[in-house]
Amino acid sequence: MNNNTLKYIVIIAITAFLTYTVTVNFTQQQPTAAPADHEEFNKLFSTFDTIKRDFYENADDAKLVDGAIKGMIESLDDPYSTYMDKEEAKGFNENISSSFEGIGAEVQENNGTIMIVTPIKGSPAEKAGIRPRDTILKVDDQSVEGMTVNEAVMLIRGEKGSNVTLNIEREGVGNIDVTITRDTIPIETVYSEVIDGNIGKIQITKFSDSTGEELSQALNELSNENVESIILDLRQNPGGLMDEALAMSDLFLEKGSTIMQVENKNGSKEVYQAKQDAAVTLPVVVVVDEGTASAGEIMAAALHESGNIPIVGTKTFGKGTIQTAKVLDDGSSIKYTIAKWLTPAGTWVHQKGIEPQQEAKLPEYANLPFLNPEKAMKQGDSSPEVKTAQQMLKALGYEVTENGVYDEDTQQAVSSFQEANGIQANKEISGQTTLLIMEKLREQIQENDTQIQAAKQLLQETSS
Repeated sequence: MNNNTLKYIVIIAITAFLTYTVTVNFTQQQPTAAPADHEEFNKLFSTFDTIKRDFYENADDAKLVDGAIKGMIESLDDPYSTYMDKEEAKGFNENISSSFEGIGAEVQENNGTIMIVTPIKGSPAEKAGIRPRDTILKVDDQSVEGMTVNEAVMLIRGEKGSNVTLNIEREGVGNIDVTITRDTIPIETVYSEVIDGNIGKIQITKFSDSTGEELSQALNELSNENVESIILDLRQNPGGLMDEALAMSDLFLEKGSTIMQVENKNGSKEVYQAKQDAAVTLPVVVVVDEGTASAGEIMAAALHESGNIPIVGTKTFGKGTIQTAKVLDDGSSIKYTIAKWLTPAGTWVHQKGIEPQQEAKLPEYANLPFLNPEKAMKQGDSSPEVKTAQQMLKALGYEVTENGVYDEDTQQAVSSFQEANGIQANKEISGQTTLLIMEKLREQIQENDTQIQAAKQLLQETSS
């Protein structure tokens, strides 16, 4: 890459309210006057007065008001609209502006359940094997049924070094318990490296208020390495700020190219276009998966439909609405959906996702569930967990039969693994052995990334 193919890039970071979805930033609205003349509020005020006067115990004014607001938001039947009290809003803002302590996973409400959108790169959740679309049933034995996203998040988050156990339901696997040690979650969102000597690989984990600047820096660093093509990795990217997605897409598209369309409730559409000539003119391939959502989908669709940039991977999450946030006088806030977003071609991807032009899946062993290191497995045991361990060992090159029975072959494979990795060979799977099996498998998945390999092959074909 040289100065003729990649212009020096500077993007001014936009401070805004980051959500787990696509969010736009509005200038602060003036407080709305109390609608005393609205007849529909008479019933609300009458109910409030009746409860205050007649309820057999003293009712707290603030709780009554909070409950009324929550009820209004819940009546929208929209998983992306929510009310946050002062404490929830404070924790929410910490997730935006600085590092925070927790497990590092983006979640949303889905038909009354709490669902994982994606774990954050390098987070405890990712290391523990949490996957997109895992449904959280319990947090430390406390059911989250009927909870809002923010209520569930407040349970999951906690101090660095403390443990939290999630009971999750995973399609094709069933219910499993995953114990995660909380840690500090970094705010870095762009990671870049040179692979195969001349390919710049850029992974964007979400769209926060600093992501544009991070992408600029990554592109300039790759320019100095004289890379000849770019792989843009948007896998496991749950979204974020719409303004950042627009500015970053602009770097890859010619001036005047459509990036996205926004449709309001009246059906009126606003078209967003690239404002400058493309800064990146090298061959590019975008990689996506089921954890690519929202702003990640905006960028992928824009680059493909307006820049003819191919997409490799698996179908994306499918989140096609836009939210904004309003801070209320007492520090609480509401986040609510204001519009749909459409691809340049006018497609609404909501609940459908984006199909890649070239499908590429990770190996089956990449989807194996987490093994609890506190649960020992030994000869004679028979369980789904034993079968999972056998599948992991086989993927790592050990000869075992995947029958769910801890037989002599399994015992020998475990002993060989322990000896090869400097662990005392007790022929049991637990503790350090369990953790190291999962770590080695994770390293193998990264080293033999079939989706990145497919992207490299496509770049080679287009350049030949």
